[in-house]
Amino acid sequence: MQAEPFSTPQQPQWQEAPRGSDFLIPGSLWPPCKGCIYCAAGIYLLAGTPGNNGGSPGSVLALCSLLLAANTDSMRKREVCTEREACLVCTQREACLAYSAGHPAEQVKTLVLLLAGKGSQLLQARNKMPDSPLGSQSNESRIRKHCEALLSRVGNDPELGSPSHRLASLMLVEGLTDLQLREHDFTQVEATRGVWLPARAITLDRLFLPLSRVSIPPRVSVTIGVAGMGKTTLVRHFVRCWARGQAGQGFSWVLPLTFRDLNTYEKLSADRLIRSIFPNTGEANLAAMAPDRVLLVLDGLDECKAPLEFSNTTACTDPKKEIQVDHLITNIIRGNLFPEISIWITSRPSAAGQIPGGLVDRMTEIRGLTEEEIKVCLEQIFPEDQNLLGQVLSQVQANRALYLMCTIPAFCRLTGLALGHLYRTRLTVQDGEPPLPQTLCELYSWYFRMALGGEGQDKGKVSPRMEQATQGARKMVGTLGRLAFHGLVKKKYVFYEQDMKAYGVDLALLQSPLCSCLLQREETLASSVAYCFTHLSLQEFVAATYYYSASKRAIFDLFTESGMSWPRLGFLTHFRCAAQRATQAKDGRLDVFLRFLSGLLSPRVNTLLAGSLLAQGEHRSYRDQVAEVLQGFLHPDTAVCARDINVLYCLSELRRTDLACSVEEAMRSGTLAGMTSPPHRTALAYLLQMSDICSQEADFSLCLSQRVLQSLLPQLLYCRSLRLDNNQFQDPVTELLGSVLSGKDCRIQRISLAENQIGNKGAKTLARSLLVNRSLTTLDLRSNSIGPQGAKALADALKINRTLTSLSLQSNVIKDDGVMCVAEALVSNQTISMLQLQKNLIGPRGAQQMADALKQNRSLKELMFSSNTIGNRGAMALAEALKVNQCLENLDLQSSSISNTGVAVLMQALCGNRTLSSLNLRENSISPEGAQALAQALGTNNTLKHLDLTANLLHDQGAQAIAVAVGENHSLTHLHLQWNFIQAGAARALGQALQLNRTLTTLDLQENAIGDEGASSVAGALKVNTTLIALYLQVASIGSQGAQALGEALAVNRKLEILDLRGNDIGVVGAKALANALKLNSSLRRLNLQENSLGMDGVIYVATALSENRGLHHINLQGNPIGESAARMISETVKTNAPACTVDM
Repeated sequence: MQAEPFSTPQQPQWQEAPRGSDFLIPGSLWPPCKGCIYCAAGIYLLAGTPGNNGGSPGSVLALCSLLLAANTDSMRKREVCTEREACLVCTQREACLAYSAGHPAEQVKTLVLLLAGKGSQLLQARNKMPDSPLGSQSNESRIRKHCEALLSRVGNDPELGSPSHRLASLMLVEGLTDLQLREHDFTQVEATRGVWLPARAITLDRLFLPLSRVSIPPRVSVTIGVAGMGKTTLVRHFVRCWARGQAGQGFSWVLPLTFRDLNTYEKLSADRLIRSIFPNTGEANLAAMAPDRVLLVLDGLDECKAPLEFSNTTACTDPKKEIQVDHLITNIIRGNLFPEISIWITSRPSAAGQIPGGLVDRMTEIRGLTEEEIKVCLEQIFPEDQNLLGQVLSQVQANRALYLMCTIPAFCRLTGLALGHLYRTRLTVQDGEPPLPQTLCELYSWYFRMALGGEGQDKGKVSPRMEQATQGARKMVGTLGRLAFHGLVKKKYVFYEQDMKAYGVDLALLQSPLCSCLLQREETLASSVAYCFTHLSLQEFVAATYYYSASKRAIFDLFTESGMSWPRLGFLTHFRCAAQRATQAKDGRLDVFLRFLSGLLSPRVNTLLAGSLLAQGEHRSYRDQVAEVLQGFLHPDTAVCARDINVLYCLSELRRTDLACSVEEAMRSGTLAGMTSPPHRTALAYLLQMSDICSQEADFSLCLSQRVLQSLLPQLLYCRSLRLDNNQFQDPVTELLGSVLSGKDCRIQRISLAENQIGNKGAKTLARSLLVNRSLTTLDLRSNSIGPQGAKALADALKINRTLTSLSLQSNVIKDDGVMCVAEALVSNQTISMLQLQKNLIGPRGAQQMADALKQNRSLKELMFSSNTIGNRGAMALAEALKVNQCLENLDLQSSSISNTGVAVLMQALCGNRTLSSLNLRENSISPEGAQALAQALGTNNTLKHLDLTANLLHDQGAQAIAVAVGENHSLTHLHLQWNFIQAGAARALGQALQLNRTLTTLDLQENAIGDEGASSVAGALKVNTTLIALYLQVASIGSQGAQALGEALAVNRKLEILDLRGNDIGVVGAKALANALKLNSSLRRLNLQENSLGMDGVIYVATALSENRGLHHINLQGNPIGESAARMISETVKTNAPACTVDM
């Protein structure tokens, strides 16, 4: 629907038409476009045909209307126009309406001007006419009165829980997902775990404007949001802003209607609808207001009493004809009635699915509250009690399930009121504090207790005591509950006085504090009264309490309102019936009802509601049997669906969590592989939504079979991160995962399939899903066997995909052919930022192709190219790319067969490069000659921060050259020189460099024989250096003398946090020196003295010193044989004297 740019249209140049025409035809229309209805119609009418002087006046009018309909309909569907359409569409509709009833000659002139793109001239002439409505003062007066009437209806203040800044923008969406169409509103929030699909924001003041300069405004706009999200509040906010001149100024008239208003009519004509409900519009109908832009708002489609059936509704174009209200709305949306007005519909997602997608020009969604907005909403409930606000907010944040639901403003307010009442009750209870609610039913029970006590009402009202309200509450549940239950079954959420009377609701009871907490009362425009529950979930709760009570005495099916059914006796029979109905409902509308019904049997709820709704202790005889009934529905031999997961929610409400807890423990301990039964699979799907283990990443490595994976597919859609490593998955599994990744509902951002058995066929399947997927950012396929063909398929997908940012193809034998395809994709792809191609048998040819791509790519930041055989030729090619590329930040060339020649060229490029910050050259063949080139580059480069030269052939000469450069360098933070045949001479040079350098934080000299002399040189630098944080000296031939020097340095150093001396021989003397230093040092966090011949005395020295040290977090004393009993004793002593420090013995 987003507009596409095109060049600015030019004014048409008039030229002579072909022979046989007496008219001038715009040059822009000649020669005629192939298949263009405008050119065809214009030539026919203007030029005529042999033997005919042109079309008749009637045909002029007919074709004029045809042109308008064809052009407007085509453009509206895509919110985009071509150059020719942009010239014509802006004014042709208004011009046609202005002159369609004129003289035939005027009609011909109108068509000519329309074809020439001069429709605006017609409107200008019309607006200058004395009787023009646009210039009429009476029209302005009607609009002013209309604005005043609207402000009196919608009020002046924003509603509670809906900060005005939140209503300032919506999210553009491309349509409804399967989850939105099929599932309960609560399920939509729970399944997605609060993770929204990426979408473009649109501000409220631009909601009905074109998306770009070359598109047209939408005619039909739909805004969706789950129940309680604030759709009606949004409409009132917009109407309020429009009436004050703050938004929607493109509309001369805004006519807001609710389906609560429309439900009061059986039949209506379009004209009567407007005149009777909006008298300030005058006698004229909407069509007569043109060219004034009119917005008709239809709020709450989900509350319409009859479904909209677009396929079976007869078309009606007569605005004076009275038809059924649902047919009227259908014809208005279709454009059969009032085709010129704009329409804005709000609805819950499932009900919005009634409107065919082809009729919706723009769809937007209200997103849930952010964490800060939840806090603002709760602050509005407790404006003067910050202590209570803090307690409620802490409880919401501590319970993830509760926090997710509080993203719905209406639920957030309900939760705040219930928890506020709970905390106030705690202050007055002396026999133990009531426990915090852990389930949905417990929370709503507290809300019900608050309602019984009259809390939550306006100040000044008299609140009856709970004892006095008990009898009225039972009567309310018996009548209002029956209304709620049958309304839920019939998908009816708005009730009128006739409904109340039909179900025996005493209207006098509706004034009680309890009912005012549960119900909203609203005057309709037809002077009748509409009632609805404060939130859909409250209707479900009240319906459950009614069903719970009625099922104990009912002898027929309660779902059959007529009472005609097979006899059903006993609560368990009716509960089984309710569970069966709920699990069979395809739209999930009974899911939360069943949760509440199950929750009413839990001990805590029974305690909370005993005496008001429930009898004390009556739940005990049913709980076990109800749990068995619920578990009997867990038989998903195929995919686990939302109905199955809802059974786990019901068991949770019942406080029977054994099944879920056992699976969660198996996930923690890594023993999930043995749990493959249907109940276990359902519990696993439930945990994917609710468990904190799965909130960041669902790790199913080494535990899933293809069958179990297939059963979990519907729930994997909503995982943020999915790890499926080492499961021996083969190509058929990728067909399943491809279907998930291709789904419109897919929220997976990261997926790892490392160390499986996926071949090129599986890679092709995944590549096809990447063509349509819009959520995946990270794909890890390392250690599979996709080969060159699989790499080619993925590369082709990268040319189109615009969301993937990280791709790992490590160890997949893609070879030069595969990397050439990937390189070709990088030329056009501008989203991939990390690419891992290690261990793929890539040679110089492949490196050359990658280098050519890097010269053009502007997004890749990390390239892992290690463990290939690119050699010096490949290094030279990459060096040339580094001279041009100013985006790459991390280049890994470990074990790439690079020698001094290749390094020299790379360093020349590094002298001019200003973006590379990390370079890995470990395990190559760099000798002192190559080290000279490295040193020269470090002297001039100011961006490189990480340099890894581990396992090369630097020797003292090369390391000394690098040390001199480090002393002058002002950017390097990490230097790794492990295993480079470095001795004391290079260590002395590095010590001198450390005294000058002010950026280096990590120095790795392990497995170099620097000895005591080298260690002493480095230790001397530590006395003055103020930046080094980590020093690694493992296996460096350091004895007691070097350890003493390091101890002296630690006594004064205040920066070093990590010191690793594993595998040296510091002995008891060295241990004592370090122990004395630990008594003074406060910066060291980790100390490794493993395998250092400390002996019993040395270990005791160190352990004793820890009692005076408060900074050390971890110390390793393993490999110093002191006996098992002594090790245990020292370990216990350290735990006692230094509880914050972990010791490995």
